[in-house]
Amino acid sequence: LAIAREAVGMRILKGLVLGLALAAGATGAGGTPAAAQEVRFARQFSMGYLQFNVMEKRKLLEKHAAAAGLKDVKVVWATFNSPAAMNDALLSGSVDIVSGGVPGLLTIWARTKGTPLAVKGIAAFSSQPVLMNGRDPAVRSITDFKADHKIALPAPKVSLQAMILQMAAAKQWGKEQYAKLDGLTVGMTPPDATIALLADNPSVTAVFSVPPFQQQQLASNKVHTILNSYDVFGGPHTFTVAWTSSQFRDKNPALYKALVAAFAEATELLNQDVTEAASGWIADVKSKLGLDTVKSIATGPQVRWTMTPESTMKFAEFMLGVGSIKSAPADWKELFFPEVHHLKGFGMA
Repeated sequence: LAIAREAVGMRILKGLVLGLALAAGATGAGGTPAAAQEVRFARQFSMGYLQFNVMEKRKLLEKHAAAAGLKDVKVVWATFNSPAAMNDALLSGSVDIVSGGVPGLLTIWARTKGTPLAVKGIAAFSSQPVLMNGRDPAVRSITDFKADHKIALPAPKVSLQAMILQMAAAKQWGKEQYAKLDGLTVGMTPPDATIALLADNPSVTAVFSVPPFQQQQLASNKVHTILNSYDVFGGPHTFTVAWTSSQFRDKNPALYKALVAAFAEATELLNQDVTEAASGWIADVKSKLGLDTVKSIATGPQVRWTMTPESTMKFAEFMLGVGSIKSAPADWKELFFPEVHHLKGFGMA
């Protein structure tokens, strides 16, 4: 509980950082966007963004930008709990690079397709599962939920977890029943939801969370896994991705190339040794989790850190089929900028 409460305190600190980021995002006279001497990143609660921790600690974007002749590039970091809030911040020009689950990217891709902003993916961070955990021994699968049960997740209907829950419901009861469990969901940050679950709060039956909170929950012998997202997909899928607008990429071609190079270097370093990234994450959120614990989570048997998108089109096809988006990309390459189109493997379709 102390670890989760520490993360809640971190959320307040991150709110102050976000305020600075929004202030830094002010536009120039006449509404003209400020020159990109500053790059504003947004990420969410979880260990799904370890490349960003490496980039931040080693100043990799600054390094690659300087190598491209771009001096004194400043990087600002902010933390959000909702993909919808991040997408709104991106469209308003308050942030430049956002990150989250594939549904968040697909939502903003469909919303901006054919416009000057036209948002697309930069790259994936990793493929790893999200777990729904619960304390009630009578709830062993999604078929066991009752009308008075509550499922905590980051944001109802729009978060990665909410979309996977809909996919699980459609798989279990048929496509027309995809929203069968939506009425049971409540929005809570992963730290808050973890506190509620471990404290046996009756208002929370289960938590659909993210690493490391899902592993922290399972450290209690009273908690068990109800649903693994890999079971819904029939195999691995991308967990988190980064995206930006065509406007940012087009106006800052050298800086964008530096960003992709920094992302690639961070991914390579992460795969060589996860220690630095794990240590950076602990410092960033001021977590009391031990380094060995965080390293163990980051190197779990179902985890791989890769820029290669995986099974993104399964999300797209489902979201289009249930009307969550009005159009879907023809393939994964339409969803991502061309700098990663050369990547291969992992069943990307």
